[in-house]
Order: sequence, then C-alpha cells, then structure tokens
Amino acid sequence: MTEPWLTIIGMGDNGLQSLTSSQLAHLKAARVLVVGERLEDAVRGAIPNVSRILTWGAGFRPTLDEILKLRGTPVTVLATGDPMHFGIGATLRRYVEAGDMRVLPSPSAFSLAAARLGWPLQSVAQISLHGRPVAHLHRHILPGARIVALTSDGQAVRDVAALLVKRGFGASILHVLEHMGGEKERLLHHTAEDLLREAPEIGDFNTLAIDCAGSSPLLSPVPGLPDDAFRHDGQLTKREIRAATLSLLAPFPNALLWDVGAGCGSIAVEWLRTGMGTRAIAIEPKPERLAMIRENADVLGVPDLDVVEGEAPQALSGLDAPDVIFIGGGITTEGLFETCWQALKPGGRLVANAVTLEGEAMLVRLRGLHGGEMSRIAVSRAAPVGRFCGWKSLMPVTMWSVVK
Repeated sequence: MTEPWLTIIGMGDNGLQSLTSSQLAHLKAARVLVVGERLEDAVRGAIPNVSRILTWGAGFRPTLDEILKLRGTPVTVLATGDPMHFGIGATLRRYVEAGDMRVLPSPSAFSLAAARLGWPLQSVAQISLHGRPVAHLHRHILPGARIVALTSDGQAVRDVAALLVKRGFGASILHVLEHMGGEKERLLHHTAEDLLREAPEIGDFNTLAIDCAGSSPLLSPVPGLPDDAFRHDGQLTKREIRAATLSLLAPFPNALLWDVGAGCGSIAVEWLRTGMGTRAIAIEPKPERLAMIRENADVLGVPDLDVVEGEAPQALSGLDAPDVIFIGGGITTEGLFETCWQALKPGGRLVANAVTLEGEAMLVRLRGLHGGEMSRIAVSRAAPVGRFCGWKSLMPVTMWSVVK
C-alpha cells in the first residue's frame, strides 16, 4: 500500500494540549494545512514547515476542489473531535479512497457528552443538527429517549426547546455542554419550557443532550403511523396497508427508494423514518400534493426527502438508480412499469399496489411475466352505526412484490 497523502487530525477544545504525540508529530510535519477558522488561532506559529494554509471560510466546495487538486501531495486537515463521526473526514471519504486517508481522531463530542452525563452511548440517538434543520429531531422524539445532538450555535438550542414544547415534550431536560475539554467548559441543565422562559445565555460552541419526557401521541419509528399524522387530501396509503407495504419494501442500510406517484408522501416518509441512512425520492405531479409531501417530511423528521415534481414515467429520467421502487398508483400508465423495471438495480425490489380491477389485472399479468408474490388485503375499521358500532370496510388492496 502507498503512503496516505491525506491526513485528518481531530483536536479537542484545549487545542494542542489535547493531541497525542503521534497526532502532534503529524501536525508539525504538515506542509499544506486545511483548517477551520475557529482552529486557526490554536495552531498559529506551531507548525514551522507549513507552506500553505487553506480555510473552509472560502466555502466548502472551493476548498474541497483545492484539496483534490493536490491529490498525491501530502495534505493535513485539522478538525475537531472524531472526524469520521458527522465530521469532515466522513465527508472527504466520499471523494477520497480509504487507503489514501490517515485519520487520527480525538474523542467525539458524543463520547465526551456521554462521559459527562453517565449515559451509555450505545443507548443514545446520536445526530447532527450542525447546518441542518432542527426538523431532523422529530423522528427521535419518543418518551424516555435520550439524544445527543451536534449544533451550529446557541440559537439552535433555543430552536430545539421550542420544537419540544410544540410537540408536547416541554418537560424534557436539555443538557447544554459548552466547550467540553477546554478551559471554558460549562454545563447547563434546563427543561425545554424553563430554557425558553429564562432565556439563559448559551455559548455558540456547544453539544446538546436531551432527556425526552412528554405525554403527546406516540409517533413510533415502526412503520404504520396513524393516518392523521399526515396532512393529506384522501390520497393516502392507509395505516394498515402502509405497514404491510413497508414490510414488503424491506428497508435496508443506505438503500434508495423511488416512491412513484407519492400522493402525500407517506410511504417515502416512513421509509426514511426507519433510519439506517436510507434515502428516498418522492415523485408527484400535483403541486398541492408536493406541498403536503414537504410538510409531512418536515413534521415527521425527514426533511432530507428528495421531492421531484412531474408525471411518471417522464419524470423518472435522470434520477439515481433505485434499490427499491414503490408504485402506489398508476400501474396501468403506459410505459410506467417498463421504465421502473429498467431503472431498478439487479437484485432490487419492486412493490406495486392496486385498488381498481384494471390495476389488479395489470398486476396479475406482470406476475405472470416476472414472478413474485401477490396478496390481497381487506381492512375493516370500527365506526359508529347509529347508537352502536359496526365494521366499515376500506377498499381492498392487491399487492405485488417482485425481486429483479
């Protein structure tokens, strides 16, 4: 193996004192240094041989381009904590082979927070709200849950407190851990309600730990959210069918889903809520439903849902190849199945639902050509009948699942 040309060093809040002898030796040997503005003062004058300094202040993409131009030439990137845990190391890995990188981490903010609070880290949700919408928090808010989140600044903590109060989790305890490991380290402990009311001063360099407490309706990460958890116009895969559909779609780590004819986006949203780095593209032609999809994605904690406006199959052109496809309606549209089947990766799974006789006939024909499994589900829900209660039947749904 050749010597890695890119070295990434994680540093703690107390600067050079936090580095091991190995980290310090690699830093002092740096010729080209890439550093964030906050860390530049900590190393100024400590690297005698450095000939060029790049900062992320110029913008991520321009600085990345400069780094990649130096491929094969020794470059040292100075980061904070563990660069591979929501850090710049994980980002650079998308562009640089693992064998070309040497990563020398320090304890992450997650590890330091768990150590300060006595929380077993394996039982904690670890997320980043740094430069990301606080809406990402929604899917982790559950009674008794513990969350550690990276933040962008003190305002992010106040935004989280407001979100928790709005969700009915105002009794949750927020632990604000500022400058962990540094001379200015400080811990604040407030409920979300108290933090908003008392408005304490919060340092911008902080990590937020949350002890969730609340009695609002449970929005479980297990597929099958209540229908009223979504904003919709009636074009919604109902709860029981949605849970069965997600089981057939079988989410797995980093898999990309196409939700074709997404309606209000319930399938794509629940796919993303399973976690595991899953991705989803919701394709929908109607503007009013596109707005519903985006609102549902935000409220249910998956604002990174990719929404594409357009009519399938034309709107599918140019999209990343999917691992899994769901066709919730329109299976009889000319060319739709053929376009989806061609785009689907080998070994990928396609699930299609139909409620009309014509749609069911198409699924029967496709099953004859491609095999797969077919089932028909009829759901009845209890509803008032005068002074009593009886069963109200929903339209039966035919479901076809096939692996390419």
